[in-house]
Amino acid sequence: MIEYRGEKFSGYNKPKRTPGHAKKSHVVLAKEGDTVKLIRFGEQGAKTAGKPKAGESDAMKKKRASFKARHAKNIAKGKTSAAYWADKEKW
Repeated sequence: MIEYRGEKFSGYNKPKRTPGHAKKSHVVLAKEGDTVKLIRFGEQGAKTAGKPKAGESDAMKKKRASFKARHAKNIAKGKTSAAYWADKEKW
């Protein structure tokens, strides 16, 4: 168990839900090399596409593709960007 700035984490790079947070739905203690960073990501209560599902509607496929295209540069920054974790966890 790791404690960082008053939050408890099961380990580095292991996202968890934050139902009590006013705006962000998830938090992760990201570690890349020697850099450790607390990252909050995801809109609280958002109806995101989630993981691809069998029989998924075309609208959801387009929604997922739009997110990935819109945030591609930030996702590519790696584990220290909120877009990377949102892509991995929510999209």
